[in-house]
Amino acid sequence: MDQDGELIFLGTGTSQGIPVIGCECEVCRSEDPRDKRSRSSVHFAFNGLGIQIDTGPDFRTQMLREGLHQVDAVLFTHEHQDHIAGLDDIRPMIFRTKKAMPLFGQERVIARIKQAFHYAFEEQPYPGAPKFDVYSIDELDTLTIGNVDVQPIPVNHGQLPILGYRIGDIGYVTDVKTVPDSSLDKLQGLKTLVFDALHHYPHQSHCTLEEAVEWAKKIDADHTYFIHLSHHMGTHEQTEAQLPDGIHIAYDGLRLPVKLSYSPRIAPFTTTAFTACLVVLPIIGLLNALLANPVQS
Repeated sequence: MDQDGELIFLGTGTSQGIPVIGCECEVCRSEDPRDKRSRSSVHFAFNGLGIQIDTGPDFRTQMLREGLHQVDAVLFTHEHQDHIAGLDDIRPMIFRTKKAMPLFGQERVIARIKQAFHYAFEEQPYPGAPKFDVYSIDELDTLTIGNVDVQPIPVNHGQLPILGYRIGDIGYVTDVKTVPDSSLDKLQGLKTLVFDALHHYPHQSHCTLEEAVEWAKKIDADHTYFIHLSHHMGTHEQTEAQLPDGIHIAYDGLRLPVKLSYSPRIAPFTTTAFTACLVVLPIIGLLNALLANPVQS
């Protein structure tokens, strides 16, 4: 079955955003609204389900700008401030549903979130603190939120191992320098790829525009959209003109209609179901291995 949805670009800028405070460059002075970039994150809206990837410091204003008010789960790519700092602003969704918000990320990322938002994890939190259920997904190949399957994609942010995500035929890969071959395989067959492109000159942990184009060609999605742009990249119009067919520059507020194939299941995400996946999936893998390679006596 297919369900209609939207991929909504909440932010497409680097950690400083655009315009940069105190900068008078051409990009920061641009009147083109596409050159106003808040910190990078996206929101998937599918059939009444809201999946958020990252909650940067602009999360509150981004959600208000786009008229969004539902988040059912948050996926984190990594623990840097421009990707987690706005997490506290998810409180209205928690208060409205009276349910803890599921958060997914690598164990290292979850530890950082617990440190940064320690008041939400105390044994006796103060009244009004947000409630979170946190899940480490380092070893998980696929997780399910509602009827939507999400596949974590390991990539490298310089020397830091982080996660991209594949949801259906959409891939989201931010803050990346290199993509392992095993992850390239997981990104084949995409209709839409969202990918990091910082600026033109070399950087130790982000792709240049030219490097991003090469990765986009390897992945070969129908359409690729670059994000996490700095003001050194040039204006939106200038940069878009340099790109091959099928590769685009994303901008804040861009909405892409998407279709997602899914199999009907028990609709809501539950912590019990996720915990069961953590236990059952490794057992299934072990059984498959034993069946494929029976012990010889």
